[in-house]
Amino acid sequence: MMRQHELVDRVASYTPNIDHDLLNRAYVYAMHKHRHQKRASGDPYFSHPLEVAAIVTDLRLDQDSVVAALLHDTIEDTDATRAEIDSMFGHDIGQLVDGLTKLKRIDLVSKKTRQGENLRKLLLAISEDVRVLLVKLADRLHNMRTLGAMPAHKKQRIAQETMDIYAPLAGRMGMQDLRDELEELSFQTLNPEAHDVIHEKLAKLREKSASIIAEIETSVLDNLAAYDIKAVVKSRNKRPYSVFRKMESRNISFEQLSDVIGFRVLVERVEHCYLALGAVHTRWAAVPGRFKDYISTPKQNDYRSLHTTIVGPSRQRVELQIRTHEMNDIAEYGIAVHALYKDGIYSAPETTEASGSLKGLDASESRAYSWLRRTVENLSEGDHPDDVLEHTRLELFHDQVFCFTPKGRLIALPNGATAIDFAYAVHTDVGNSCVGCRINGQASPVVTKLRNGDEVHVIRSEGHTPPLAWENVVMTGKARAGIRRATRVARQKQYLGLGEKILTATFRRANHDFDAKKLAPVLSKLAYSRVEDAIAAVGRGEVPPEDVLKAVFPDYQKERSQRGTGAGGEGWFNMTGVANIMFRIPGLRNQKHTEAARDVSAAIPISGAGEGLPVSIDPEGGAVPGDRIVGILTPGEGITVYPIQATALQKFEDSADQWLDLRWDIDEDNPARFPAKVALTAVNSPGVLAEISDLIARTDANIANLYVASPEQGLTQMTFGVEVWDLKHLNRLLSELRGLDVVNSVERHHD
Repeated sequence: MMRQHELVDRVASYTPNIDHDLLNRAYVYAMHKHRHQKRASGDPYFSHPLEVAAIVTDLRLDQDSVVAALLHDTIEDTDATRAEIDSMFGHDIGQLVDGLTKLKRIDLVSKKTRQGENLRKLLLAISEDVRVLLVKLADRLHNMRTLGAMPAHKKQRIAQETMDIYAPLAGRMGMQDLRDELEELSFQTLNPEAHDVIHEKLAKLREKSASIIAEIETSVLDNLAAYDIKAVVKSRNKRPYSVFRKMESRNISFEQLSDVIGFRVLVERVEHCYLALGAVHTRWAAVPGRFKDYISTPKQNDYRSLHTTIVGPSRQRVELQIRTHEMNDIAEYGIAVHALYKDGIYSAPETTEASGSLKGLDASESRAYSWLRRTVENLSEGDHPDDVLEHTRLELFHDQVFCFTPKGRLIALPNGATAIDFAYAVHTDVGNSCVGCRINGQASPVVTKLRNGDEVHVIRSEGHTPPLAWENVVMTGKARAGIRRATRVARQKQYLGLGEKILTATFRRANHDFDAKKLAPVLSKLAYSRVEDAIAAVGRGEVPPEDVLKAVFPDYQKERSQRGTGAGGEGWFNMTGVANIMFRIPGLRNQKHTEAARDVSAAIPISGAGEGLPVSIDPEGGAVPGDRIVGILTPGEGITVYPIQATALQKFEDSADQWLDLRWDIDEDNPARFPAKVALTAVNSPGVLAEISDLIARTDANIANLYVASPEQGLTQMTFGVEVWDLKHLNRLLSELRGLDVVNSVERHHD
């Protein structure tokens, strides 16, 4: 275990004017708080925060970060408090420690909501101070390095969590070396057999290729020297997980991989990168399609480099990454380098602005940090914790394509992203109003997957609501969250409009005019804080409209006629529930024949399904203009429209509060077809179905579906789902069908 003075010396080696007393106090405080605790391995628990602090010094972070690393488990695992930390070590360190303190232990596998809340808290803390992330990743790295003593099920859980969240997060922050080690350790736990096989093959390949590697390094150096380019050439072995991932994604074997061993060419200036590229391509043939320029178009995590593959010495395919030393620092340490530059403690070579110097750059100017801030902005919009987890994982896991707006703005998106994702990346309002697009000047479907370099022009229509089905085709968390949010808002508006119509009709029947302002003084009685929420609750069927009426007019008395006894083949009701409607249901007996005048003006107008209200038409029998209709309001689902003669209404006899009086409100200038069902019995002989179908077509009706029962005694029963303009059209169709010689009987079907 590292001693106190060794830790202080490590910090002093790169940080001038350190506060020795602060570091010593933190060391002693953490050791005291953890003095009675042991790790699963049996080691003193204090060895963990001490090793985390050592990793933080490897990243050459400031002394506050080192102190936070020493204290990061004190609030969670000991009797230490935030107030105590603040008083002893200052507010800034207290805030760092608090950001690192989990709400509860994260369980990725089965407790998604809790993990989402923890992830939200962590990302919000990181957005306030990026050092929270750096210490958190150091903490996770040491936990992975010491995973061996944990029970098998915990190993799997922690490794999976690391692979799913922390390794990709390190990659997004540009800390590639740390990401590689986290992935490697996770892979070793999650798939030890595959790890061992690939590790063994890599070792043999390295040994076998030693002479070739040396030859390639010498050849590339000599070639660059001829152009007076000072460079360092390093070979690099891919790690087992990187190889495994490529084998899986390409569905190829280890022997088919051509870039298991790569080379990194480090030069001093940006222009030297392109000079080196030209020198290499002049000497050796380039492999088509294997060149990428991440210097002119950096990745979202600030990664910059030139990638090319050549057919090098000994006819070997050689992968080269050409970059400056500073680009290499960012590629390995990512956002940590920005933090070092911010504090002025990084000792990289002085270079000019043109050569890509980062001198004076702080973390807030980092592209990676900008991505993090955008992610946090999405998290702050109140999504469910499950959505937080899904959104973040979507953003973490995909490589990128780069597309452009017509004005030349660069938009980075994950592979597989569509024009819808592009629209939401530009702005949420652009995504919500997107109705079409032009890609590279050509009209294209909005679900088209984008490619590098595409120019996308979004066609908008104000007032448009994105279809919920878009959620299944988009790739980015921002687009998915935007679609869900817009759909919820649109749905809320629909229920708000429906609630207003229901309340207007209810108040009118009670000889009162409905005014939303009248609800404000009685919201407490309705258990809502906003008038709009109370009205929408009526539309959803969660609040009976008469409850609203009685809240506004306490003297209102609900009158409900009582059923009597009597004879007759038909039942007539007057139900003064929600709709106070008069309706008749054939076949109901022993009902009192009482009929009240129907106030048609108070009925709610319905144009059809999906016309601004959450409305659907009876799926069993349909309904057409000309039918006397009623609606059944189902909480959370909306209104189902039934013709008054539908036998399905009988099951709602005792649910008076669900009934609504409806009337048709058809736009004569924009006619539409409506569903109905026709049941007929016909002769079972060849050509009968064709004859019936032909007649239906001649009468300008449309067949939506057909059910044919098994023939009995030479007759076949058929049930047609048809679409007609109105009741007159339907009756004409029934009459024409009865005139066919092959038809035995015809009737409208209501069941």
